[in-house]
Amino acid sequence: MNAIETFKQLPHKTIERLSQYRRALLICLDNNKDHIFSHEIAKIQHITPVQVRRDLMLIGYSGTLRKGYNIQELIDLIAEIIDSENGIKVAIIGMGNLGRAIINYFSGRRHKLSIVAGFDTNPDKIGSTISEVRCYDSNRMAEIIQKENIEIGIITVPAAQATTTANQLVNAGIKGILNYTPKPVDVPDGIYLEEYDMITTLEKVAFYVKMENEENQTKSRTKSASG
Repeated sequence: MNAIETFKQLPHKTIERLSQYRRALLICLDNNKDHIFSHEIAKIQHITPVQVRRDLMLIGYSGTLRKGYNIQELIDLIAEIIDSENGIKVAIIGMGNLGRAIINYFSGRRHKLSIVAGFDTNPDKIGSTISEVRCYDSNRMAEIIQKENIEIGIITVPAAQATTTANQLVNAGIKGILNYTPKPVDVPDGIYLEEYDMITTLEKVAFYVKMENEENQTKSRTKSASG
């Protein structure tokens, strides 16, 4: 099995963590740190050292007992795995508050992954520019995507428009979609789909806060009763 086939078999969660490791390692590098141990990475990411070592073993990288992992080497290896040699272009569909926020946040952070176009149906937004990203009429989506060789589309439109937007992206030749709406969409085989529902994520956090509150209330009642 060659390197491409090996990396293609990596679990989705491992890919997510590799991206998170790289961000943490870049900060460490900026702070003039050149080596790091698994327990240090684990502390930053709030996971176990065993998980860190398992992920790095999957990509064929190991450190030394005395110095740990070479930070620059590890950053370079993660870049080799995640980044495309020629770079990948991204489009935002829906230039509302969320779409603009994503563009502003992402601007200049990854030279191999760049947002190059935005789309919207609002005449007041069409022709505008956010962090050097031009907003086009959604009717020109296929034209611009093919002209600019855009491969990833990020959907930030209202939920009612999610399915139509996903279909437009598929028909335009997009290879990957990140859906930020609460409405699930279907795509054909061969197109990678990632869906991020902020409501579900927030409710998950709220659930654990609720559990912690209830546990503390139970402890408080027990303490009062015993006192």
